[in-house]
Amino acid sequence: MKASFEKELSSNRRAYHNYEILETFEAGILLLGSEIKSLRNQGGNIQDGYVLVSDNSAWLKNVSITPYRFTSYFSHEERRDRKLLLHKRELKQLKNLSQEKGLTIIPLALYLKGGRAKVKIGVAKGKKLHDKRASIRAREETRKMDQALKRNYR
Repeated sequence: MKASFEKELSSNRRAYHNYEILETFEAGILLLGSEIKSLRNQGGNIQDGYVLVSDNSAWLKNVSITPYRFTSYFSHEERRDRKLLLHKRELKQLKNLSQEKGLTIIPLALYLKGGRAKVKIGVAKGKKLHDKRASIRAREETRKMDQALKRNYR
């Protein structure tokens, strides 16, 4: 039995603050050899990335993978479009969701799973300023309750 070891390479923590994540998907990425080597050396950034769904494919755009410094002239472009590997039903579902007004598809995490690069993408709806404040307030309240419970059990 093969172990499914996961190692997170890059995450988009700001996305959870700026967006309300409605649904998540796991997709493979079509990468070059120098890109996967660069990712294994922590050379990825998905902060400004987004996913564009066309007819029969999904593309990861504006994601930065730094060039691997040990390659010769076969290096890759830093911000090229990368194809996402999804099932047909997932592509159809993503296409329908992306056509709804106010929804966008963004990368949430980039990680290795069983030696293969995967990206966790989420269908997101942008938060307004008052929504951000409400989520911060709720997080602080739960933190205070946890601290009070911890003090009472000592």
